[in-house]
Amino acid sequence: MSNITNLLKRKILILDGATGTQLQKRGMPVGVCPEVWCQSNPKILTQVHRDYVNAGSDIIYTSTFGANRAKLTQYGVRNVRKLNTDLARLAKGAAKGILVAGDIGPTGKFVEPFGELEFKEAVNIFKEQAQGLLEGGVDLFVIETMMDIQEARAALIAVKEVTDKFTAVTMTYEKDARTLNGTDPVTALITLQSLGADAVGCNCSLGPEVMLEFVKKMRPYAKVPLLVKPNAGMPHLVKGKTFFDMKEKKFASFGKKFCQAGANMLGGCCGTTPAHIKELKNKISGIKPPKPLRKSISALSSARKNVFIQRDGPLLVVGESINPTGKKVLALELRQGKTSLIRQLANTQKQEGAALLDVNVGAVGVDEKKTLKEVIGLLSVSSELPLVIDSSDPAATEEALKIYPGRALINSISAQKKKLKKMLALAAKYGAMFILLPLKDKIPKTAKERKQIIEEVFTQAKRLGFTKDDIVVDGLVLSFASHSQYAAETLEVVSWCRNSFKCSSIIGLSNISFGMPNRPEMNAIYLAQAQAEGLNMVIASPKAKELASSKAVKSYLAKEDKDGTKFLEKFSFQSTFSAKKEDFADLPADEKVYMAIIEGNKEDIKDLIEEALSSGVGADRLVHKTMIPAINNVGELFDKKTYFLPQLIASAEAMNIAFAKLEPILKKSKINKGKKTVILLATVKGDIHDIGKNIVALMLKNHGFSVVDLGKDVSSAKIIRKIKSHKSCLVGLSSLMTTTMVNMKEVISMAKKENLNCRFIVGGAVITKAYARSLGAEYAGDGVEAVSVVKRLSRG
Repeated sequence: MSNITNLLKRKILILDGATGTQLQKRGMPVGVCPEVWCQSNPKILTQVHRDYVNAGSDIIYTSTFGANRAKLTQYGVRNVRKLNTDLARLAKGAAKGILVAGDIGPTGKFVEPFGELEFKEAVNIFKEQAQGLLEGGVDLFVIETMMDIQEARAALIAVKEVTDKFTAVTMTYEKDARTLNGTDPVTALITLQSLGADAVGCNCSLGPEVMLEFVKKMRPYAKVPLLVKPNAGMPHLVKGKTFFDMKEKKFASFGKKFCQAGANMLGGCCGTTPAHIKELKNKISGIKPPKPLRKSISALSSARKNVFIQRDGPLLVVGESINPTGKKVLALELRQGKTSLIRQLANTQKQEGAALLDVNVGAVGVDEKKTLKEVIGLLSVSSELPLVIDSSDPAATEEALKIYPGRALINSISAQKKKLKKMLALAAKYGAMFILLPLKDKIPKTAKERKQIIEEVFTQAKRLGFTKDDIVVDGLVLSFASHSQYAAETLEVVSWCRNSFKCSSIIGLSNISFGMPNRPEMNAIYLAQAQAEGLNMVIASPKAKELASSKAVKSYLAKEDKDGTKFLEKFSFQSTFSAKKEDFADLPADEKVYMAIIEGNKEDIKDLIEEALSSGVGADRLVHKTMIPAINNVGELFDKKTYFLPQLIASAEAMNIAFAKLEPILKKSKINKGKKTVILLATVKGDIHDIGKNIVALMLKNHGFSVVDLGKDVSSAKIIRKIKSHKSCLVGLSSLMTTTMVNMKEVISMAKKENLNCRFIVGGAVITKAYARSLGAEYAGDGVEAVSVVKRLSRG
């Protein structure tokens, strides 16, 4: 146990406040690389650190937020490790005995499967930074302001690979309590604490009122301390400078509330000063630190959803359909590298009630390691359901665990000596739960033998930090036709798990009736028996009649179904078991294109466009009646928070591929004739973050607008020159950081001074509608809203 962990048991730790704005007040110019400037101006940085030390901070952060290779190379910095080491040593020198946290921020790129930055490369980038900070003598690490749970995972894994020092991770959320990729605070907590984060929390983007609710949501599920660093309200533009309006006393008034909500580490982000921290320190003086409410938790997560496994809760169905065993068409698609059927199976199982999806790609002629990684990446974007990684190959399992942006369930880990240690180590490294299969070199015949194996495996797992909440025991169902004596043994194992061993259990239902007549009836009876013994999870087809039957019967017999209404409805002669779903293959060609865009099916969109053209659907009609309505529908789903950024990007990219396929035809048609509205896009000077701007560009192109992307870190003078080269245009300006958002005003002021004929749209993480209005600009919070604003301005 680290010294910091012990310290947190005795007191609430006060962190520092904003650094960038403090440096600007002391002369740091707009547009420079803050880390390089700090290295060249050590006295100024040291004074900022000391101001926070004198204000009462127990921990100060190194000025290395953007000191990673992905960002620094854009400023010509080659020796990343030395820069981190130098800045860490400056912080240590100023700390006067208090703790120094090595600060790691985002790269500005999305990590696969959500973006183009390879996960392995992201880990290496963060590992390089962490090594430099370690050489500088930091006491702990803080990975902060993460918008992408996958990038947060990469950074955390990187730090854990080079040190066992205390490491905290904080995400940044929108007002709707979601990151850009759709991750909510509880889901992030489940993922990060299982991966080894020593504290989890949130920072930036929002003020303390909203962040307080995030902490309240996380507290019931946290087994680690919670950290919070809110902004001093929201930014405004006052006399050409960014200003945060929340005064010190109001900011500090939330200190006690945060402590009561469960926070153990408190500080400030954008707009906060040493005065804010001093006042906060005084307000929480004498308050005892809250203890985490959990020591362990049985929960799984994807990037956008969490699932809790409760021993007294509802039966969770693990959809079994994504498995090529006995499925010739699926096996063929996997060999060919296609994913259409995978998407369809995932969507269907979700609609039919699956809580989790089992993913198995093992088939003759399939490169399992490569294919499993690709399928896990695909489903991580296209489906919100948590995944069960089903492979007997440790190498393939590890590739899947790396790419999976959540807490996965491994199916399964047995007592076979050759794989046991390796698989347990993988589960521990990547924070996964696992299904414990009571199997050695041969099938154990009795419940007694199976219990012994379960206890043996758990003993080894416990040494790696696993608890009984981290495992689900497979009762080991075998075919009744060939092993009738084993059916009762499985039920005894399930009962033992619930009543004695105190852990969750699962069975593969269809095994029991293999080779028997009346399979649905047999499965239904056996499932009902297993549930009566305490079964928590079942691997089955969620649409299976026996599954619905078992649920309805159990509910009726337990008197949960008042008057048997649901039971009678389910089994009355007039009722139908399930509605027929129209087969995708039977859809008209243009509707297939529509669905491909809705689903973000980039793999098949070219072939589907070709099919539509061959069937007689014209290119103009495809664009106006199929593709644009589809992408508009995607925008509506995004607005409703049914879709999040990964699905939006996937659909936009599918649309882009479709346009490229149709381009030769469109050039000859009316669709490309006439004058198009030109939109200039740029991330302003000093800001190298362009994720949001790139998405806006993609969405606008998909709606037929002419986009000129000037890139990132673009000077005001260059933007003005480009505006002049177009007689009439719209200009979109983006900024992520509070230190660079003032450059938007400079561009707009220069354009007005020269009477240029253009309208401005602004956006970015810290930009608000009020801020946009103060600039005389329109506001767009995301790509979908940008399209809507551009359409309106184009008509005007």
